[in-house]
Formats: sequence, C-alpha cells, structure tokens
Amino acid sequence: MHCILKYCWTFLLVLTAICGRASSILLPMDEVQKDHLKSYGIAFWILKNGSTVDWLLNYRGGSFLTAYNSNTENECKIRGVTYEVIDDGKVSEIMTQINDPSVNMDVVKLEKAPRIALYSPKNKGGLEDAVELVLKYAEIPFDYVYDEEVMKGDLQKYDWLHLHHEDFTGQYSKMGNRGRFGGYGGFGNGFPGGMQGSGFGGEFRPEDNAESKAAQEARAQKLGFKKVSKMKLAVAQRIRDFCANGGFLFAMCSGADSFDIALSAYKTDIVDTQYDGDPPDPNAQSKIDYSQTLAFQNFTVYTGMQRGFSDINNQRRIPREEDFFTLFDFSAKWDVVPSMLTQDHERVIKGFNGLATAFNKDKLKPGVTVMGETKTLNEARYIHGEYGKGQWTFYGGHDPEDYQHSPGEPPTDLSLHPNSPGYRLILNNILFPAARKKSQKT
Repeated sequence: MHCILKYCWTFLLVLTAICGRASSILLPMDEVQKDHLKSYGIAFWILKNGSTVDWLLNYRGGSFLTAYNSNTENECKIRGVTYEVIDDGKVSEIMTQINDPSVNMDVVKLEKAPRIALYSPKNKGGLEDAVELVLKYAEIPFDYVYDEEVMKGDLQKYDWLHLHHEDFTGQYSKMGNRGRFGGYGGFGNGFPGGMQGSGFGGEFRPEDNAESKAAQEARAQKLGFKKVSKMKLAVAQRIRDFCANGGFLFAMCSGADSFDIALSAYKTDIVDTQYDGDPPDPNAQSKIDYSQTLAFQNFTVYTGMQRGFSDINNQRRIPREEDFFTLFDFSAKWDVVPSMLTQDHERVIKGFNGLATAFNKDKLKPGVTVMGETKTLNEARYIHGEYGKGQWTFYGGHDPEDYQHSPGEPPTDLSLHPNSPGYRLILNNILFPAARKKSQKT
C-alpha cells in the first residue's frame, strides 16, 4: 500500500510539473516576433476553434496569451510564428505587472472570431488592396460582398466590413486617359498625378478602374437604378445602417472619403457628364448635408474635372524621406478602444500614398478620435469613431509597404514584410470585434 501511494504521489508531482511547464502560450509582439502579421492569424485561428485569447495591451508590443494546447503550438510552428510556453507562475507575474495601476497596460479578452466581409468585386483586375492582401497572408477567412449582396441584405451575416478601394460617388475615381492613378500621389500630395499635376480628364478607360464603367452601369440597371451614382449612394446608406446597427466598418484610401461624400450628396448631383451623361448640379455645394456623414464635415465637394473628390484629402507637399506619422499613446486602462487599435511594436509609421492619403483635421467631426497624425501638416492618417451602436475606422493611403502603388504593378509580397507596423494597424481592427465589451471610462 505504501508503494502504491508513493508511486501515485510521484505521478502527481510529475503531472503537476508538466502542467506547470505548459500552462499557457504567449505570442510576443515586440521585436522578438518573427512574423507579426501571421500572429494575428494564429489568434483568429484560436478563436475560430472555440478558445479565448487575452490581448495584453502594451505588454511587449500588444502580445497574445492563450491556454496551452498542443494543436496551437503545432500551428505556430507550421506558420512560423514565434511563441513561448510559460507556466502559471510566469502568467501570474505578467498579470501582476499589467494590473499595476501605475502601469499603462491592460488585458482584453477576445472571445469569438468575427465574421468578416470585404465590399469588393471578386475580379479587380490586379487592384488587390492592403486589407485583402493581409487577410490572405495571415490566413484569416473572409467573404466577398458587393452591390448585389449589400442590396439583398447580406450584411447582417457579418460583424466586420472593409470597403475596398472604392469610389462611392459614381465617378470611377475620376480616372480619365490623362489622370490615372499616377503612382497614387507622386511626390506625396495624395492626388493622382502628384506635384506634376497631370490631372484628370479625357475619355474614361475601363482599365482605369477595378471594374469597367459598362459593368457598373449594367449592375445599376439590373438593381433598378438609372445611374451608378444612385446605386452607390443606396449601397453606402445600407453600409451606414450596418454600422448603426452594431457593425464594425473599416475603410482605406478613397473608400473612406468618397463614402462620406456620397452620403452627404444624397439631395443633389455632383457627378460630371462624362461619368453619368449629364452635368452636375451648379448649386450642389449648398445642398451638401453633413448630418449624413460618419467622420467629416464642412468640406467642399469638387465637381466637374477638378482633381480629387473634396478638400477632405489633405493636399500634401512632403519628400518621401520625411513622410511618416506618429501613433498616439492612449491609456490602456481608460481608453481601451483606441489602445487596441494602436497596438504596435513601433510608434512612428512610415507614410504611404493613395487617392486619399491623409485627412484634413479641420474637416473632422467633433468626437472623432485621431489615432495617428502628421502633426507638421495638420493631417490625420488614422481615425476612429462611433456611429449608432457600431464603430468605424478610416486609414489613409493605399498600401503601407508600397509608397506609391500604380495599377499594373504586382501586389505587395507580404512574406517580405512580415513585421510591417503599418499593416499591423489593419489587423488590430480585424480582432477588435472579438473583444469582450468593456465600459469606456472616458
């Protein structure tokens, strides 16, 4: 009997030691991490498989902590993600450090993988945008939805929606035969053509847009609209309703400013003849309704052949070597939402251009949170706000690792940029809806 008890006790000690060694898995998100982007994919994979993840805000770059599971460990090895197996004592030490009231850290529990959709045509003619690229690289599943699905009511199936590089005003990004993407801003002014001012105008060419003009006109007719601009307005209003009802909305580049502009112009016509067959309303500006928008107000809409959509997009003049923006440091314990959205291993992010590169801070609505800015230019690069029961984030520029991408160029190979701090901001937004709701303290 004594021998049996001795062996049982020895077995329990060994079991305890094994459990102690393999209590949790930590995905460090500081400079130690070999692949920051795929780490988000691991976190999503864990949620998808029914487990939870603790997001350790401001601890080692916003690390992830989850209960030990051999399958999770194997998945980290397969995807090349740096991980650490830590025991209960180390977990307790980390939590004590984070919970110290004098330390700017906090824990947010991620509980359920969000259902993700991209508002985008499936065939974009080589115009994949940054969100699509990083979701594929991180192995995070998503669905495509476009005008038909939105008008059919399919958005209710999803928690998170990204607006692919899109022109919701129905002007096809104003890309004529002399004003194509132009390197998404040339020297950095955020307009096609850059400082050289090649401008817009000329005959519309199908290859200038993700979809041909004819294809969009056919879809508008199929859905019962006389103009593409009217169809896009109806779609934008449905997307705004999605946000108001509790959805999470994310947009980059022209998907951000053109969305608000289209909503504001619901009572007038801002589209020129070459795009819809009739001239814009000469009194369009007086009929703009800023109460309809999410982020912007008091902007001037550009009708006719004028470059760009409005003065929301900051007309910038800055050399590439000086182009960067800084993330704000928020209180993790008090301002939980912006803290989640700005988790990164770097606080200074290199700039990148787009049709909408940066947002004029003078055009932001009260209550909009600026999370990243280029202070010397009075411009916001990364903003967030609430609308109804939902929340939205707008991120200026087209591709964080391609300073001035042009159509026809190959898409960014993210295997060459696995630690991109600019792309991390996108993935923060992907995980944001998975968080257990915490009361906002400010």
